[in-house]
Amino acid sequence: MNRILLSTLPVLVASPAFAAGGPFFSLRNTNFVVLLAFLIFVGVLVYFKVPALIGGLLDKRAAGIKSELDQARALHDEARSILASYERKQKEVQEQADRIVETAKREALAAAEQAKADLKAAIKRRLAAAEDQIASAEASAVREVRDRAVSVAVAAAGDLIAAKMSAAEKNKLIEASIGEVETRLH
Repeated sequence: MNRILLSTLPVLVASPAFAAGGPFFSLRNTNFVVLLAFLIFVGVLVYFKVPALIGGLLDKRAAGIKSELDQARALHDEARSILASYERKQKEVQEQADRIVETAKREALAAAEQAKADLKAAIKRRLAAAEDQIASAEASAVREVRDRAVSVAVAAAGDLIAAKMSAAEKNKLIEASIGEVETRLH
């Protein structure tokens, strides 16, 4: 209440009514009437405790604003911690991805080296198989040539013997061969 009186005192002191001439405390003086109405208005406000109500509303509003600020601070702190957590997770995921890429590179190089070694071994096996086939074909050709030479030699010898041998000698040779066959079979 003292605050209200102190706030109205400058209004009373600085009133333009003091500058006017004539009696101030007259109902014909508009300045006095306005001052009187203002004082009654202020009195009614004080009587109904409007300043206390306004103060209470302002205090309630200040408390609401303070609680909103506290909530905002808490949300801000929570957002910072979540951001830090996500940054840590992102860093961990990036490190894991780098490790995976590095491992994949090492495995790819190892697989390439293994493929080269396998290819060299396969080439060696194929070369060995080709050499074996060539050797086999060569041996077969030599055998065939030898068999053919033997056949030709036998045929030539047979022709030569047949030309020089008489019929009686031929019959004797045939009978000796038949006898030899009989002894071998039994």
